[in-house]
Amino acid sequence: EEAALLLTLSPKASAAISRRCLQTVLIRKANQNPDDSLATQIQNVLNSPVLPSYIHENLDAIRQYGNFAAHPLASKVTGAIVDVETGEAEYCLDILDDLFDHYYVKPTQSASKRAALSAKLKESGKPPMK
Repeated sequence: EEAALLLTLSPKASAAISRRCLQTVLIRKANQNPDDSLATQIQNVLNSPVLPSYIHENLDAIRQYGNFAAHPLASKVTGAIVDVETGEAEYCLDILDDLFDHYYVKPTQSASKRAALSAKLKESGKPPMK
């Protein structure tokens, strides 16, 4: 929520907070070591086929934009500091939304549907689902 609130005020701050949020999700839901760097955690997740391809392909973008936000990186062409633009920070939030959906929303929805079906099976005298 904080990253979303900061989006128009400071895309750089939004991207930095998105990066921090990503790391928390990877530690809590992808069983990543909290002592590892975010780069290592992302690489570990990318090396294992646990995410849908549309998330997998975009995951590293949060780390990259977060690097622009957290570190003064200069363009090799112009020498200017590379800033995070609003659309890029919004892209980070979109990727986080996909991760939240994958790790939090869909499992809860599936569990609810299975529970309803299990109750119906029990009521019908059928054996429970496996």
